[in-house]
Amino acid sequence: MKEMFDEIRADFRYDHELNGCLNCGICTATCPSAQFYDYSPREIVQLLWTENVEQIYDAMQEKIWACAQCMTCAARCPFKNSPGGLVMIMREVSIRHGMQSAKDVLRPFGRVMLKLITTGNQLSPDMIQPDHFPDWGPNIQKVEGDLRILRKAIPVRTLQTVETAWEVSLKTSVEMYTIWEMTGVLKSLETMDENLFDVIEDFIDEKREDYEDWLESQED
Repeated sequence: MKEMFDEIRADFRYDHELNGCLNCGICTATCPSAQFYDYSPREIVQLLWTENVEQIYDAMQEKIWACAQCMTCAARCPFKNSPGGLVMIMREVSIRHGMQSAKDVLRPFGRVMLKLITTGNQLSPDMIQPDHFPDWGPNIQKVEGDLRILRKAIPVRTLQTVETAWEVSLKTSVEMYTIWEMTGVLKSLETMDENLFDVIEDFIDEKREDYEDWLESQED
């Protein structure tokens, strides 16, 4: 727990995001997530400000994953704190340490990650299904049918489906993989989901070989 807290505090963003706390509660009062979950931006700031290591670790088990990263808290705080920014740091540390809470939260996004790797597309609306995101609550089930109709009625470019989504070039794909490797995205993925990492790594190797073959053909 102490090691993880030291990592949070050592992050270069930490001193910029945490400047003190008046305990006024404005951040929590305006937080959308606080209205529906057991989550309080003020609690996050207080825990880090008082360096309550044990409770910080407890918050990383569940509470930090309730933040929507809308940054309303940062915009409203009179001390210019950014609870959302602090949560982002805490999430990154939990991922690096392979915490089970991080694995549980990120698991539904495995399909999105695979889609991004294999086609270069971030996602298409029909990939977002209520069954994959139970924390949306029961009301999302009621509008699922209407969403399908709306997606068909508004065939704009941003509403492509998994059947019609476009595929990017080999060069762009290889550049994207390189960026992910250099920035540690793939290393984090290996920590979170080793099986998915193996599948994606094999795909990347195949794409790179195809790109090298294409370059050689151009030289000939």
